[in-house]
Amino acid sequence: MYAIIETGGKQVKVVEGQEIYVEKVSAEANETVTFDKVLFVGGDDVKVGAPFVEGATVTAKVEKQGRQKKVIVYKFKRRKNYHRKQGHRQPYTKLVIEKINA
Repeated sequence: MYAIIETGGKQVKVVEGQEIYVEKVSAEANETVTFDKVLFVGGDDVKVGAPFVEGATVTAKVEKQGRQKKVIVYKFKRRKNYHRKQGHRQPYTKLVIEKINA
């Protein structure tokens, strides 16, 4: 059985026992998070939401919070004495999917 959930403005396909990286979720490590925005549940019994499947939830355990590698944004205009350097590190949350309740 698998499900498609919405989190952080993105859609993610999840299976029980899978490790996923998503946009930062406000929860500490070893806490349980429940996603109720389930768009699709697949397997033997298929359920499609309009837009969400009623009564379907996905529970996941927060494994860790972290930040991705630094991305450098460098702006440059030749012959104009203009250059700007900016760095950015996007926060993420690592989750382990525990159960799909459909």
